[in-house]
Amino acid sequence: MADDNLFLPENTIIDNGRYQIGRVLAENGDGVTYLGFDTERKAAVEIREFLPNTVCIRKEGSTHLLIKSDKKTFYDNCLASFLDMWRKLARMRGLSALVLVVDIVEENNTAYAVYEHIEDSVTLGEYLASVEEGYISWEEARILFMPVLSTLSNLHSSGIIHRGISPETLIVGPDKKIRISGFSIPECRNLKTGINPEIFSGYAPVEQYGYDAPSGPWTDIYAFAAVLFKAMIGTTPINSVERMKSDRMMIPAKFAEVIPAYVINALINALQILPEDRTKTVDQFREELSASPTAAMAAEALEEEEEAAEQTLHTPERRGPRKSAAEVKEENMKLALKAGGIAAAALLLIFAILCLTVLRGHFGGSNKPSGDDSGKTTSSSSGEKILVPTFTGRTYTNITSQKSYFTDFNIKTKEEYSTEVNRGYVISQSIEPGTEVTQGTEITLIISLGVEQAEMIDVTGETYESAVAKLKEAGFENVKKISMTNDGSHVSGTVASSLQKPGELYDKTEKITLTVYSEAQEKETETTTENNG
Repeated sequence: MADDNLFLPENTIIDNGRYQIGRVLAENGDGVTYLGFDTERKAAVEIREFLPNTVCIRKEGSTHLLIKSDKKTFYDNCLASFLDMWRKLARMRGLSALVLVVDIVEENNTAYAVYEHIEDSVTLGEYLASVEEGYISWEEARILFMPVLSTLSNLHSSGIIHRGISPETLIVGPDKKIRISGFSIPECRNLKTGINPEIFSGYAPVEQYGYDAPSGPWTDIYAFAAVLFKAMIGTTPINSVERMKSDRMMIPAKFAEVIPAYVINALINALQILPEDRTKTVDQFREELSASPTAAMAAEALEEEEEAAEQTLHTPERRGPRKSAAEVKEENMKLALKAGGIAAAALLLIFAILCLTVLRGHFGGSNKPSGDDSGKTTSSSSGEKILVPTFTGRTYTNITSQKSYFTDFNIKTKEEYSTEVNRGYVISQSIEPGTEVTQGTEITLIISLGVEQAEMIDVTGETYESAVAKLKEAGFENVKKISMTNDGSHVSGTVASSLQKPGELYDKTEKITLTVYSEAQEKETETTTENNG
């Protein structure tokens, strides 16, 4: 927290008497926000003063800022960033989720952004705390949050990345509309920049914590999704750095049962830990949050079929068997799981149903059957000739539901791992579809076990090269690294942690992500000489 002596005294006048400074409302590493009064418009305003407390001082009785001599260039660059951001915001009028910027003033060797004060507003955190349950339904959240996405998209188009979206920087007005507040320069929202950082734990993604990953619209998308999670679940998401070490973020079952599947899918995509895996644009995020209920129902139908396949298909005894999407949902819908494209699955399911309908209609009127669902050419009495139907590409559960197949054929099964065919689906059949055979003929179906799994090993402290070799020996071929800032207390090039948890089973095709310490950074030596800028 900044020294109170840095702040302007109440009743200080700026801009030739137009604005009067009032009490302090908030402060962080790049400045302080005062409640103020616009003497010209006779209205309350909020006044944001650029005041990076690590590089400047203000002598008692003076309004002028003094800058540390060795920080003059840094201060000037940060001030330019502050002015550029607020000038852009001043030009963005008419956006429903943005406060109106009234004026920008430069004096006292610093700058001030003046914007409207919304009377009787509360932070989103305070708003949620006032709700008896501590959370709101998706129906309420949709009305509250969706309009904000248009404003956020406009901010990104103007080159503004907020980097601080949280329940404390979103405010709810008496009109029950959310507005984005709490704007700060990028240096204030990242570690080790020279300014005291303000990073909101649970809402800030890993790129704000010193990981070698770029910031962009996806940075705000992660934060916005985390806020939406908080609003609908009632708890703050797990800190992203902790998720890098061991991802335990989940949606409790009672919420997973009532939140639409397409909303959960949108959250999964937006809350991916690594930026490259995350939803990239606000428009994409909005589309996923607005997916049609019909698509969601189709996806749920597919999940039910996969669950039935898991229950019916015999699988060899293994530690931690793979779980279907429905089972995952029942077991708290871990957000760390890769999305897998619920919308795509739904479209595929609908397409398959339509194709099946068309095919049935096409062949239904033919007097000569050719590989139809029953597979018969004549009556099914013993010794009759019948046609082999298409089993490949269908789930074994679906096949077992057709009792006539087991009357007509002696069906045997074998199981194989496959990177191409989902678990529970038939990879191939021993007799080609459409072949005429005698009733009772033996047919072998090859059933997919899905991707083979291996146990994640602990490579913490290993050199990256050694870790990769050990992981490949364990069965994982796809290994990548993300650099982590080194304060000098760690050996560069060694593994700090892994995204995957040691001891747990993962697909051998899983992308194993290791955080690796970079070269140690030299520490700056500060001087405290002052000048008048």
